[in-house]
Amino acid sequence: MTDTLSLLKLRRSVPPQFLSAPGPEGAQLDELLAIAARVPDHGKLVPWRFIVFSGAAREKAAAVVARVFRERNPQADEEKVEFERKRLLHAPVIVAVVSRAREHVKIPLWEQELSSGAVCMNMLIAAYAMGYAGSWLTNWFGFDREVLTAFGLAEDERIAGFVHIGTPTAPITDRDRPVMSEIVSHYGA
Repeated sequence: MTDTLSLLKLRRSVPPQFLSAPGPEGAQLDELLAIAARVPDHGKLVPWRFIVFSGAAREKAAAVVARVFRERNPQADEEKVEFERKRLLHAPVIVAVVSRAREHVKIPLWEQELSSGAVCMNMLIAAYAMGYAGSWLTNWFGFDREVLTAFGLAEDERIAGFVHIGTPTAPITDRDRPVMSEIVSHYGA
């Protein structure tokens, strides 16, 4: 229990540009995804799924992002297009958590969407426990229908997050955290 609390106290997002190989693969990646899927899921709907980008698939996905960015921003110079292309090339493994929340007679969309967010967080915590680091991002292309279609998402699916996972290339430093007295209240007090 103490190890879990220590991990949670120290977990910190690491930007993808500070992540490199190795990343989880094979059985370790399978285990990571199985752990990520162990979240609250009212009604056992499994309102999320995974798309793994690793190896050459990252290049293919990056080319889609660059092409669509160029189409949407014809004034952008090649340096900016290259910057956008590299967003999916830093970390050795990127997992898209796809929200497939759908109308249900008992379970609100909001609960299903929260379950997708819990998947992203579980994945980050599991990655840290395995000795990796990561970052949960969406970026503009996480909301671009042309990119999402190219990545295999159905019309009614959305990106909950791209979880970038790898080995940190620099020391992990903390950031300012909320002042608890400013965000905690006690009902009836």
